[in-house]
Amino acid sequence: MQYKVKKAVFPVAGQGTRFLPATKAVPKEIMTLVDRPLIQYAIDEARAAGIEEFIFVTSRGKGALEDYFDHAPELEASLQAKGKTALLETLRSTYMDSGAIAYVRQHQALGLGHAVWCARHLIGDEPFAVLLPDDVIAADKPCLQQMVEAYAETGGNMVAAMEVPQEKASSYGVLDVPTAISSVMPVRGMVEKPAPGTEPSNLAVIGRYILSPQVLTHLDGQKRGAGGEIQLTDAIAQEITRANNVHGYRFEGQRYDCGSKAGFLQATLAFGLARDDLRDELEEFLFDMVAMRQAAQ
Repeated sequence: MQYKVKKAVFPVAGQGTRFLPATKAVPKEIMTLVDRPLIQYAIDEARAAGIEEFIFVTSRGKGALEDYFDHAPELEASLQAKGKTALLETLRSTYMDSGAIAYVRQHQALGLGHAVWCARHLIGDEPFAVLLPDDVIAADKPCLQQMVEAYAETGGNMVAAMEVPQEKASSYGVLDVPTAISSVMPVRGMVEKPAPGTEPSNLAVIGRYILSPQVLTHLDGQKRGAGGEIQLTDAIAQEITRANNVHGYRFEGQRYDCGSKAGFLQATLAFGLARDDLRDELEEFLFDMVAMRQAAQ
């Protein structure tokens, strides 16, 4: 019997040091991309895929992240009194139903595999999704929804994948897949951050996964991998050896690495230009900026 994917894990325990000093007071996941925090994009994507239970793996100093999803009765009453119905609906869209969201702590930064393992008691014996909020994906059909539909045909385990320049492959988990490329590919092997020149392909794993509970059993061993951390990729790779049931999924859409400053800025521009209420003014500004730079050269 193949279970429906109803649970999702959001590893959000990182300190966001690349965005200091902003992240000294504000969790990185609350930083806004146009007018929504990063975490909201991940939540909306999960909801579109049919996720019903949301598990956040947090750490000390993430109180603002928890507060974000709570009800705000005073603000709601103020907007209601002023007749700002559109803003009121936007506010209500951030609420999470009682019992839909749960939090567990990762007390030590031991890697992504360890973060997912911390949620094992809440996951139980069901397939589950993992979404990394740093990876924001613009797509007509949300990435996780694409994966859930493909997973209904394959079962097992599935990882989102995209092609990256060969020289950047060593920064990712990389898939060993058949030469014939399609949207769904059987995975023969996975290597986390391979040494330059040893990568099996240029097809990299990015932050969307659908995993079987057996992956959690592999993580029980707490084995350290690349960088001295407990790697999720290593646990998934064990499933290839055990049951040969791992698939890569080439999603349709544009991924932005919002864990880097450049990627965050690129996403801000892309999402801003996609908005009818912002496009014209933003395009004019960018045109003027480019013209001034060219004139100065």
